[in-house]
Amino acid sequence: METACFIGIDVGTQGARVVLMDAAGQLLGSREAHFPLREKMREEQSPAGWWDACLACLQGLLGDPLLQPYRQQIRAIAVTSTSGTIIPIDHQHQPLHNAIMYSDGRQADAGEICREAALRYHPSGYTSFNTSSGLSKMWWFVQQYPGQAKALYKFIHAADYITGQLCGRFDITDQTNALKSGYDVQAYEWPAYLWEQLPLQRSWLPEVVAAGAPVGNILPHLATILDLPEAVIVVAGMTDGCASQIAAGAVKPGDWNTTIGTTLVVKGVTTRFINDPSGALYCHRHPEGYWMPGGASNTGADWVSKKFPGELSLLNEQALSVIPTGYLSWPLLQQGERFPFMAPQARGFEPPELSDLESYAAGMEGVAFIERYAYNMIRQLSGEPVKKIYTAGGASNSQAWLTIRSNVLNLPIIKMKQVSGATGAAILAASKTWYTNIMEAAAAMTQVAEEILPNPSLVKKYDTNYLSFIQLLQEKGYISTYEHA
Repeated sequence: METACFIGIDVGTQGARVVLMDAAGQLLGSREAHFPLREKMREEQSPAGWWDACLACLQGLLGDPLLQPYRQQIRAIAVTSTSGTIIPIDHQHQPLHNAIMYSDGRQADAGEICREAALRYHPSGYTSFNTSSGLSKMWWFVQQYPGQAKALYKFIHAADYITGQLCGRFDITDQTNALKSGYDVQAYEWPAYLWEQLPLQRSWLPEVVAAGAPVGNILPHLATILDLPEAVIVVAGMTDGCASQIAAGAVKPGDWNTTIGTTLVVKGVTTRFINDPSGALYCHRHPEGYWMPGGASNTGADWVSKKFPGELSLLNEQALSVIPTGYLSWPLLQQGERFPFMAPQARGFEPPELSDLESYAAGMEGVAFIERYAYNMIRQLSGEPVKKIYTAGGASNSQAWLTIRSNVLNLPIIKMKQVSGATGAAILAASKTWYTNIMEAAAAMTQVAEEILPNPSLVKKYDTNYLSFIQLLQEKGYISTYEHA
């Protein structure tokens, strides 16, 4: 029977990961490479270093004798990487400057200028440009390095650079990466204000296609080095957040994914564009034309390792016996919240003199209350239902936290077996080369590890506790109304 395999590549801030998956979602193998720790690597990194790491991972993976039978079945490759990272390249496709990282904080003033220009152009579109946006990096580079800007061919994104190394196309990007570089995902065009009001040129901006669209074949010399068929297709990539959403299986309208790692990130699929006047929620374009709204909170699971640095298995087991705690806790470590509400003055809180067990359980409940507020806001802004929540991130390893979240949200929580960005990239690679679309690919290639269902009696108790939590947020001045309660 004919079969197929796919490669997904994820280039993160600290390293690269490559996976090989078959069309049924079986993970056949993976390789990782860590980038050398350097000063200011959160500001700038070497794109050539990324490619060296990716090539080493590909050679190590495909050189594994156990995987050799699969090499001739590989059909396509896709790349995911950080959103907002920008590389200026010349006409020979060489970087004119190191990659300017999404986490580089030097573009704050540029972000404000870009935001004001965007608001004048399209008040209801994506206008939340800031220091982490690709457009801000582009503006800053042109202002800081006018001599090098004269040699510019294109501004490209991190995923685009690896895609270019694979197939030779450096003039193309995808809609998810292009969003924060100023692309109008509603009108499917680069808006004229980018070169009429900002110091950019239209020719510097790449062609934009849907994520997963084929853009070329693997270069012949690479096919030889890696012993791959020259017919292997390289497809347009995707931002890492969107790729993780795909890996989690949240690809159909009504599907949502919450990733709780350092922060809480919510992403989902709607049939209509969501305009959030606060700017906390923004919309990517789904590969099939739907919308992929999302937002990232400052609340997350960072408090767990800080307050409870040891083994958590006993705490998690004991937490199941004390929930609902009835305590109102918000384990926000830093000052300020950005999603699901904007409150730069916000500070976390917890009742005094709690035991470690009570503090741990109440903290998990507080994060779940923030998650519920986010989904209530999403329902009201979109007018569309939230049917179930796919989950990823370190918090998904806690049975207690999964139980709390299911009952606070009164929704099924679904945990998948493989939820990495590289896995999402492999599914993306299959979506238009083997399957008809991303929904079909995800249905075939994602596998449920566990489903947690709400308990009616716990749901009722958590409804009461949640309203008390919202009232406390209002009393502290962090939210102004019960609009999304």
